[in-house]
Amino acid sequence: LHSFVDVPHAFQNLGDGTYFHSGILAIRAAVASGANMTYKLLYNDAVAMTGGQPVDGKLSVEALANQVYWEGVKPIVIVTDEPDKYPAGITWPPGTTIRHRRDLEDVQREMQKLPGVSGLIYDQTCAAEKRRRRKRKTFPDPAKRLFINQDVCEGCGDCSKKSNCVSVQPVDTEFGRKRKIDQSSCNKDFSCQEGFCPSFVSVLGGAVRKFGAVFNDSELADLFKTLPVPGAPAEKPVYNIVLTGIGGTGVLTVAAIAGMAAHLDNKGSSVMDMTGMAQKGGSVLSHIRIANSPDALHAPRLWSGSADLVLGCDLVVTASAQTLDMVSPDTKIVVNSDIVPTAQFQSNNAIQLNPQMQLEVLRGIVGAENLAERPATSIATRLMGDSITTNMFMFGFAVQKGLVPLSIPAIEEAIKLNGSQVKATLQVFNWGRLAAHDEPKLEAYLEKCGVENTAEPISLTLDALIERRVKHLTDYQNPAWAKQYLDFVNQVRDAEAKAVPGGELRVTASVARYLSKLMSYKDEYEVARLYTNGDFIKNLKQQFEGDFKLEFNMAPPILAKPRKSGGEPQKIAIGGWMFNVLKILAKLKGLRGGVLDVFGRTAERRMERRLIGEYRELITSVLGQLTPATQNLVTRIAELPEMIRGYGVVKDGNVKQFEQEKQKLLAELQKSSAALAA
Repeated sequence: LHSFVDVPHAFQNLGDGTYFHSGILAIRAAVASGANMTYKLLYNDAVAMTGGQPVDGKLSVEALANQVYWEGVKPIVIVTDEPDKYPAGITWPPGTTIRHRRDLEDVQREMQKLPGVSGLIYDQTCAAEKRRRRKRKTFPDPAKRLFINQDVCEGCGDCSKKSNCVSVQPVDTEFGRKRKIDQSSCNKDFSCQEGFCPSFVSVLGGAVRKFGAVFNDSELADLFKTLPVPGAPAEKPVYNIVLTGIGGTGVLTVAAIAGMAAHLDNKGSSVMDMTGMAQKGGSVLSHIRIANSPDALHAPRLWSGSADLVLGCDLVVTASAQTLDMVSPDTKIVVNSDIVPTAQFQSNNAIQLNPQMQLEVLRGIVGAENLAERPATSIATRLMGDSITTNMFMFGFAVQKGLVPLSIPAIEEAIKLNGSQVKATLQVFNWGRLAAHDEPKLEAYLEKCGVENTAEPISLTLDALIERRVKHLTDYQNPAWAKQYLDFVNQVRDAEAKAVPGGELRVTASVARYLSKLMSYKDEYEVARLYTNGDFIKNLKQQFEGDFKLEFNMAPPILAKPRKSGGEPQKIAIGGWMFNVLKILAKLKGLRGGVLDVFGRTAERRMERRLIGEYRELITSVLGQLTPATQNLVTRIAELPEMIRGYGVVKDGNVKQFEQEKQKLLAELQKSSAALAA
């Protein structure tokens, strides 16, 4: 087909499993036809698309490279996160080179210029398989984890861009959207730390804190014995359940346990899993049908309006069109109200994560009386220390609500027969039952676990927002610096109140938020303060326990060398002794902007100081054009510094986009003001 398209060079992805059973024929045809393309062969050591089965037969990277080479694929480049792992005795095809994964984009640009069919073999074990095998003690598990200091994080998304990992998740804070690492789903790939940002810290040794460990087994056994036997849904020939979730979180395990429990209850059941491409982060649906007799089951797949229960382990998937098609006004919905960002977030940093929109959609279809919502991910993580237990928590909740026609003994026996993490699975199943039966008692146990999020709540009023910023800027520099901020914000407040009498002070709120952001740019002194003011250590110990050491992943001036000519400096790992250096540096914040500020002479620092003055001038100029009709547009102009995120080259790129958007909005405001005047 390459003769019929205008693309001069194409890239084609191909997994090792697909390659082995038939994909090699496509490569052979491409070579025979003289196509200009590169086959990107993913050697991930498993048929990940359909559940992580081993590839049929024996296939190694060496064999794969030689096979395609002698089919006519030249040259071949091996890309891996461990370039030194291959033994000396390997016989690579002539001209084969081995490159580090961080060079992937460069490799692709080079291969794009080559005629004929070339091959890029990406050698890395499937992320979901890594986690499964580590739990089974069959895969190396490095004693290292990464932690993000959210105060230092700018929320620029460079770490997500570098890693494309859904374990790097957004968290909305008082000072904007930041990042955190979901330790439960993290596959210890560590590529996220290459994001150009000093917020990443390596935690060496220790362990992720297990909050539920504060309860002993006998205490929990006595607690769960008090749970009453749940009722059952109204008798029906066949009871239909839709189980929704995201890939890699154990959705299929819950479905399998439900199917086995039905068998143990001498009932008929069918389970059909809709996994598609959902290895990790994509949507998964299981259609579960339970009948008094197997003879009543004729088709495993549910149809439009046929669901009696939607067990929503993920809110986004539950509110999707493919799920809602099976919902009727009489359907009962039990849903996890915590939103877990999927892979889409990696490409859309500003994606809307507010759950209320999806919940309103569900209420509009089934009514409030048929909808039960709980922040299951937060609860399960606090109780068990692992978000992977969320789905079983939701299952226990639905069972105790009397929405699942299965007995407790059968479910518990099915969990034991499954044989994986039996004790923890039984425990979180019963926690879900307790949540449905006695929520105040569950809250009391959650209090014993400790608080998951130590951050202050986000300001809900303009006065609270300003007050928090004044305190922040005082800590950042001094009271005089904070007073400059407050005086300007009050000027804007007075001007907006006159221009938009009785209206909401949206311009003032935006200026209050973003002038503070510009006036507290994160230079070396501020990064040091945010590491040593006590919050970082408190948050770190909230998530990790045991004897651990720290490494700071930074690119300090002079020490950090560019990875390549013209590129960003390469971060280096600095031992825990750096913490003492940061304490000293934090105390030198009084030098900021003065003649003795050696860091303030760089182009980046001069730009940051310049932006403060330019923003104040910008706001002063547009206030003269502020009217009720232009308030929305002026607010958008005041919000422009939201775009200025990151450090170094990342920030430079965002500032350029900021300048372009500023000119565009100013032109739009000028046009709008002229039209109003006319």
